[in-house]
Amino acid sequence: MDGLERFSLAGRRALVAGGAAGLGFEIARALAGAGAEVLVNGRDSGRLEAAVMRLGAAGLPARACRFDITDDAARSVALAGMGRRLDILVNAVGQRDRRALDGMEDAAVRALVETDLTAAILLARDAVRLMEAGGYGRIIHITSIAGGMARPGDTVYPVAKAGLSGLTRALAVEYGGRGITSNAIAPGFFATETNRAMVDDPEVAAFLRLRVPAGRWGRPEEVAGAAVFLASPAAGYVNGQIIAVDGGMTVRM
Repeated sequence: MDGLERFSLAGRRALVAGGAAGLGFEIARALAGAGAEVLVNGRDSGRLEAAVMRLGAAGLPARACRFDITDDAARSVALAGMGRRLDILVNAVGQRDRRALDGMEDAAVRALVETDLTAAILLARDAVRLMEAGGYGRIIHITSIAGGMARPGDTVYPVAKAGLSGLTRALAVEYGGRGITSNAIAPGFFATETNRAMVDDPEVAAFLRLRVPAGRWGRPEEVAGAAVFLASPAAGYVNGQIIAVDGGMTVRM
């Protein structure tokens, strides 16, 4: 296997959790473009079907795989329906709650950790069982540069993302000898639907020009290349790594 063939995902099946919008959608599009059979996961039927139609219109066949990753029974049924075939798991699900800890209710804290960390642990566990049967496995978590940083008024999200980075390393050690790698992508500031209000805020734009060497928001499609690489045979010896895709923000003093 030479050259670009090492980045081909032809014949591979990928599940992109949270793939109906934002960074997850761009990753689903890129994996399909590299030849993978892509299962797009989400909770909202309308958004999910719209995402699959967008991919189909671009000549990238994909299938909807609707379930809530925090629902144990639904998750188990969905993965059982895949038979014994899953090669790539991308966990791009993420709940956002920008509040200080003393302003968050107990239920809100638990919900954020459940969605952003606990569900990812259980989804990875179930996916590994399918990957082992096929002898090829790539687990890719979409964490955040917030997992290694903190700022006032935003407490629980960085905690959950730091846990996701820890999960990435733990899975790498646990399953690396079985042909399954585990890595993560830590995005910086990306102009997604979720961040629309911030994208339009001139103060945030000024902050990015000052703090990010690239001087701008990231475009959602700019995260996808890292995902294709980590999912491909080219990254077979990359394991336990957190790759920041942040325009250089985390290396600037």
